[in-house]
Amino acid sequence: MVENNYWIIANFKETQLNRIKAGQLVEIKLDAFPDRIFLGRVESIAPASGAQFALLPPDNATGNFTKIVQRISVKITLDPQSLKGYESRITAGMSAEVTVEIK
Repeated sequence: MVENNYWIIANFKETQLNRIKAGQLVEIKLDAFPDRIFLGRVESIAPASGAQFALLPPDNATGNFTKIVQRISVKITLDPQSLKGYESRITAGMSAEVTVEIK
């Protein structure tokens, strides 16, 4: 069974997450359709960084404790109305640029 839901996983820097919350409006530009702006909403924010979910997480055993900004996955669902006419043209793996509306 396949759902016709479209979503994007955006990897934001942890320093960008302080004002991002579920439900916020998002503008999406797909590289395949540069003149079209799609709309969506922040659905959820991952509970940990990608490094924590990795099969082989990085191990900092060298004693070098350099602070590195982590990336956190944010799931963005696309508004079905803004996709009208593009449903069959959007495929998994496309690159996107997302802008979250901060209030």
